[in-house]
Amino acid sequence: MEYHEAVDFLFDLRRFQVRPGIESAAALRGELDDPGSDIRFVQVAGSNGKGSTAKLAESVLREAGYSVGLYTSPHLETLNERIQVDGRPITDRAITEFVERVKPWLIDRAADGEPLTFFEVVTLLGIWYFDRQDVDIAVLEVGLGGEFDATSVVDPVASCVTTVSLEHTSVLGDTIEEIATTKAKVAPDGETPLVTGATGDALAALRADAGDVLTVGTDGTTDVTVGYDGRVTTTESQISVTMPGADANDSGVNYPAAFADGLDLSARLALLGEHQALNAGIATTLAGQAIESIESEPTLDTDTLRRGLRNSHWPGRFEVLDTAPLTVFDGAHNADAIARVAETLSTFEYDDLHVVFGAMHDKPHAEMVAALPTPTSVITCRPNLDRAEDPAVLARCFENEGIESVTAGEAVADAISKAETRVGPNDCLLVTGSLFAVGEARSAVTRLDIPKRVDDTETATEVLDGIHATAADIEATREDTVHRTIATRVDDRQAAVLRERFPALGGDCVSSGVTTPGERHEIVLSGTLAEFRALTTELAECGVGLPAIAADLREQLGLSEVGDANSESAEPSRPWDDGTAVMGILNVTPDSFYDGGDFFDREAAIEQAESLVESGADIIDIGGESTRPGAEPVSVEAEIDRVVPVIDAVAELDVAISIDTRKAEVAEAALDAGADIVNDVTGLDDSAMRELVADREVPVILMHSIDAPVVPGKEIDYDDVVEDILGVLNERLILAEKAGIPRERIIVDPGLGFGKTSAESFELLDRLGEFDALGCPVLVGHSRKSMFSEIDSQPDDRLEATVAATALAAERGADIVRVHDVAANRDAVDVVAAVNDPDSIGE
Repeated sequence: MEYHEAVDFLFDLRRFQVRPGIESAAALRGELDDPGSDIRFVQVAGSNGKGSTAKLAESVLREAGYSVGLYTSPHLETLNERIQVDGRPITDRAITEFVERVKPWLIDRAADGEPLTFFEVVTLLGIWYFDRQDVDIAVLEVGLGGEFDATSVVDPVASCVTTVSLEHTSVLGDTIEEIATTKAKVAPDGETPLVTGATGDALAALRADAGDVLTVGTDGTTDVTVGYDGRVTTTESQISVTMPGADANDSGVNYPAAFADGLDLSARLALLGEHQALNAGIATTLAGQAIESIESEPTLDTDTLRRGLRNSHWPGRFEVLDTAPLTVFDGAHNADAIARVAETLSTFEYDDLHVVFGAMHDKPHAEMVAALPTPTSVITCRPNLDRAEDPAVLARCFENEGIESVTAGEAVADAISKAETRVGPNDCLLVTGSLFAVGEARSAVTRLDIPKRVDDTETATEVLDGIHATAADIEATREDTVHRTIATRVDDRQAAVLRERFPALGGDCVSSGVTTPGERHEIVLSGTLAEFRALTTELAECGVGLPAIAADLREQLGLSEVGDANSESAEPSRPWDDGTAVMGILNVTPDSFYDGGDFFDREAAIEQAESLVESGADIIDIGGESTRPGAEPVSVEAEIDRVVPVIDAVAELDVAISIDTRKAEVAEAALDAGADIVNDVTGLDDSAMRELVADREVPVILMHSIDAPVVPGKEIDYDDVVEDILGVLNERLILAEKAGIPRERIIVDPGLGFGKTSAESFELLDRLGEFDALGCPVLVGHSRKSMFSEIDSQPDDRLEATVAATALAAERGADIVRVHDVAANRDAVDVVAAVNDPDSIGE
């Protein structure tokens, strides 16, 4: 079975209507031999805040050292997002394998008049995958209600009902009490209480049905008290969570044993809005309960909680993508959620509000519109789903509220493009009404156009197979694909136009075999520059978001008009602005894999720095903590003591200095001592590091890594190692930009050897040109690494292999190579430069 067949089969299940009950989901679980029997499940139900709460709990549990699965819905862009293990989405291969396994059984059920729904099958896909990945804990977001939801096929060790409001009344009941009662069925068995932020009649109903309930709220009368201290940056807020603790209360409340001594936590969230404090309090409590189910003496310290909460990112939930103008994407899809958007938006200063609004037909449009702050202009739109409401109907709702400037648009991407022409630098652009609308909007903003190096038909076959093209399309087009080639992701309407227009102009367009409307389609475009120029000219006059795609293609292929960019005429100001720069490694450590201990002495380190400069280093990368497999972490104080004296001593040399650290405190001390660049192997995972780099306005190297230090023997399942890493780095770049770090100050590093096999590292090296899609300089760190172990077994023997890889990296467009042996690698870089520009020799 091919992936496109598998995913089309899953989406086709959407035609089956939801039927109350978990019998069908339980039957499928039985057919799969009851996966997940050893997993601790956390179930998150509620009317609003489920996704954020689930993500916050998952992030805290991962920070505490557990392997964690996360199941949420709906997805913003791809089905894979719904099922994640330790932050990594399920692979296409796993989805295909699962569908191949269950399809005959599902067909038999449908033939017997008992078909399963899309949500039921995808829920079991998640449980099956979590079992296969051997996670410790899995956090499941409930889809609808609780009692009859497919996620209730498991027995949770901890669960919650975030809030309760009137929703899905045709299924859940006509009153708050009825809806709360069905949600209460997620309560865990035994002595662990149901956690909730519900109040009033909803809370009374939860207590009546679930019995033991642990309440979370802001008024001081609840068991767990949360506080919202407001927005502290454009992307972060300050919150507090307090509880007496398991050993410190005499009220009979069953607090998690992980907080035996109580909790008095002040933390930052990468989420905005007072409601997120409530979600954080619930998530913290759930994490404590989950750990209690595993550990005999459970603990969850405040530092772990702070890191877990602050590093939890949840796209599409009051996501501030820009500040000039203020650009906010929020998938609020009912009146209560819209009211929270309005409340959070009130903490920002802006002139005029411009709204792009798209919603599903079964939502309370009038109430949602009434809950919004009064906009200056509105463009309604239709997300690419059958459930989407007619933009004209939505426009009438705004007109009924007295809004004068209302336009009934169509495609989400076109609505955004039109809105952008109205928005001034001091205005606000808000996209809201549906997660589906936000997903399409986000795709338009974050889409990558990936250049492909296609020199022969074998490579062309691999590229086309990578987008799940059909076998017939691959056979028919692979020879024609050996041209300028771009891979990107569009929706089905855009794909249809491209398939029609580009072949008529002489180019080739091959799309994935996925046919489901509304889902993103991967495509490969191949042609000459003249054919691409003609295509982008035609697309500029089309709708459905194609003008923006045309602009991106022109930029990626260098087809912009002369004079569009002035940067090329400017004098180079950074080492990597004029050819491949050489970064010399200086490890002030006793345990690095190659030169550990050689320069641990301060005087030896200073002498080596001078030697690196004499050998031709453009940058010196100074590190005080090893990230080799199995390396022991180093305290902040010890790391500062190692690197700062060396930086102090060499700061006057004619060379840029980079600090290689994952700790914000170390980076700050190094910058104070004279460092110019921050090199973070965790990819700016720590928001404190993002804040520091933004504040200091220094270049930063953002690396892709799974773990740092590397965990020996840990294998990562990639679909396509290059495109998977591009996707992760793209999201990291968005986080950095939201923190105030412009893309032009960011260097990306694919992280060879960090969570990659030797074969995967060599593939990254070979396809380095595809990282141009990110629009950032690229660093390659390959020096004497284990990727060469099949060529030269020991690090001491890997000089020649490293130099050869340096030449390949420079030829494929690396902007920086990070190496131990500067002189030999400097020669390799200079040879490639001479081949590329013979006239430059001797200059």
